[in-house]
Amino acid sequence: MESFLLQASIYLGAAVLIVPLAVRLGLGSVLGYLAAGILVGPILGLAGTETEDLQHFAEFGVVMMLFLIGLELDPRALWDMRHKLLGLGGLQVVLTTALIAVVAHWLGLSWQVGLVLGMLFSLSSTAIVLQTLSEKNLMRTGGGRATFAVLLTQDIAVVPILAVIPLLAISGTGMTAETFGITDGVAKTEAATGAAEPLLTLVQSLPGWAVTLMTLGIVAGIILAGHFLTRPVFRFVHASRLPEMSTFISLLMVLGIAFLMMLVGLSPALGTFLAGVVLANSEFRHQLEADIQPFKGILMGLFFITVGVGINFGILAANPVMVLSLTLGVIAAKAAVLLLLSFIFKIRGHNRWLFALGLAQAGEFGFLIVSFARKQSILPGSLAELVLLIISLSMLLTPALFIGYEALARRMKTREVEDPADVIDEKGLIIIAGIGRFGQNVNRLVRMSGHSTVVLDSDMAAIEQMRRFGAKGFFGDPTRPELLEAAGLAEASVLVVAVDSPENALKITAYARKHRPDLHIIARAYDRPHVFALYQAGANDIVRETYDSSIRAGRYVLENIGFTDYEAAKLAKTYFKVERAALRDLAELWVPGQPVHLNDAYIARAQQLERDLAAAMSEDLDETRPNLTAAQ
Repeated sequence: MESFLLQASIYLGAAVLIVPLAVRLGLGSVLGYLAAGILVGPILGLAGTETEDLQHFAEFGVVMMLFLIGLELDPRALWDMRHKLLGLGGLQVVLTTALIAVVAHWLGLSWQVGLVLGMLFSLSSTAIVLQTLSEKNLMRTGGGRATFAVLLTQDIAVVPILAVIPLLAISGTGMTAETFGITDGVAKTEAATGAAEPLLTLVQSLPGWAVTLMTLGIVAGIILAGHFLTRPVFRFVHASRLPEMSTFISLLMVLGIAFLMMLVGLSPALGTFLAGVVLANSEFRHQLEADIQPFKGILMGLFFITVGVGINFGILAANPVMVLSLTLGVIAAKAAVLLLLSFIFKIRGHNRWLFALGLAQAGEFGFLIVSFARKQSILPGSLAELVLLIISLSMLLTPALFIGYEALARRMKTREVEDPADVIDEKGLIIIAGIGRFGQNVNRLVRMSGHSTVVLDSDMAAIEQMRRFGAKGFFGDPTRPELLEAAGLAEASVLVVAVDSPENALKITAYARKHRPDLHIIARAYDRPHVFALYQAGANDIVRETYDSSIRAGRYVLENIGFTDYEAAKLAKTYFKVERAALRDLAELWVPGQPVHLNDAYIARAQQLERDLAAAMSEDLDETRPNLTAAQ
C-alpha cells in the first residue's frame, strides 16, 4: 500500500508541477504530461517498473476520449462536411500512409509493418495543434479551418485503423531498430506483451475475413442497442434522483462496451466511438460528457505520463544523428504531402504554410497504435521503442514548427486575407463591422425598421449565410482602411463595431474617430477594460456583450424572491442608469496596461461609486413601496 501511495504521489506531483508550466509557456498540456513522465522516469529514475501496468489502466482514457469524440460528431454535421473530410482529410491520411509505407518497405521492413507505420505517422496531435491555433487566434483563418477539418478526419480515422491492425498480424516483421544501426539502449528480446490475451476470446481461431464480419455484427449491435435501449435505461436510472447514479451509468456504458469488445478480441475504442456517434443526438449527450470528462482527463494525462516514463532516451544518446534524421524525415514527408494538398485545394498564401507546418508532427494517437500493434505482434519491442521516440521528438518540435510558420507569414504579409475582398458597390449611412451573433441582431433591427446597412465581415461563411437569407453583406477585413472608405465611412452617420476580436474593435474605432470626428460610433465590448479602451479610442456608445442580458436575468431573480414586477423593473433601470454613469467616471481614471487592482485612484473611486449605487437603489426602493401601498 505504501508503495502505491508513493508512486501515485510522484505521478500526481510531477503533473501538478510540470503541466501548468508547459501550458503557460504555450507548449500545451500533452507536451507537459510527456515532460512530467520524462522527468520522473528517464531523468530522475523515480518511476519505471510499474509503468506497463499503469499504462494498461490509463489506456481507458483513450477509450473515453474516443467516446467523447463520437458524442461531438453529429451524423448530420458529418454529412455536411463530407467533402472536406473525405477530400482534404481523407487524402491526407491516405497519401501520407502510402508515402511512409513505401519508404519503410524500401528500407527493408515488411509491407505490414510499413503500413502500420504509415497509418500511425499520418496522424497529427489534435491536442497540441488545436490548443496552439486557439492561443494564436488562427482557428478562423483559412489555414486554421483546413487544419481543423484534417484533424477531425484523423480522429475518425483512428477507429478503422484500430480495426484493420488485427488483420495485419503476422509472425515475422522484417527489420527492427538494429537494421538502422541502433544497438545500444534497446532491449534485444521482446517482452511477453502477448501474454495478456482477452478473456474467452471468441475469434482467436477465425481467419481475417471472419474477424471483419464479427466486427460488423458487433457494430450493428451497438447501434441498435444505443438507439432503442439507451433512453429507457437512462430514464429508469434518473428516476432514482441520485446524482451519482448518472456517473455510474455513464461509466458502465463505456466500460461495458469496452469489455465486450475485448471479450471478442476487438478494439474497445471502436465500440465506444460508435456508441458516442449513436448518442450524439440524444438528450443525454451533455450529461454523458459531464460525467465522463473528468475520468477521461485524468486517465489521458496518466497515459501520456507513462509514455514519457517509457521513452528510451538511450537510443537517442547512442545514435543522435540517426534518430533526429528519422524524426525530421517524418516531418518533411508529412509537410510535403500537406503542401501538395494545399495546391490541389487552393489554400493560398501564409495559410498554406500554417496548414503544412501545423500538421507535420506525429500525434498522441500514435502512442496508442504503437501499443496496440505490439500486442498484435506486428511491431517488435525494439522498433516500437524507436517509433515512440520519434513521435515524442516530433511533438516536442511542434512549437518550432509554428515559429517557422510565423516567420514565413511575416515575410508574406500576414495581414492579407485568404481570398480577395469583395468589391463594395454601395455605400450607406449605417456601417456594421462584424456580423456574428451580436451584429446580426443589430442589423436585423435596423433593416426591419426600414433603413439599409452596409455589412463587412472577414468570415466568408457568415457572409454566405447572410446571402442565403436574402441579406447583402461584403466579405473583407473591416480593419482595412480602404474597405471602410469604400463602404462610405466619409458619408456615414453611424458605425457599429461588432467584431469578435477586442484588438480589431479598437483599431476600427480609433481609425474611424481619427478620420471622422463627427461620426457616431457604437462599439461592442468584451469586458470593463475593453470598455475603457474603447472609450479612450473615441466610441460614443459602448455595449458590453453580456451586460443587458445579465441585468434582465437579475430582474427575473428579484421578481422570484418577493419583489413585484414593477419594483424589479424600477430597480433594474436604476442600476443600469447609475452603473453606466459610474463607468464613465472610472474610464477617466483607467491607465492602459496597468491592472486595476494596482490603481489606487481607480479603487478609491470604484468603492465610492459602489456606495452611491447602493444608496440610489435603496432610495428608489423606499420611494416605490409607499406608492404601491397607497395604490393598493
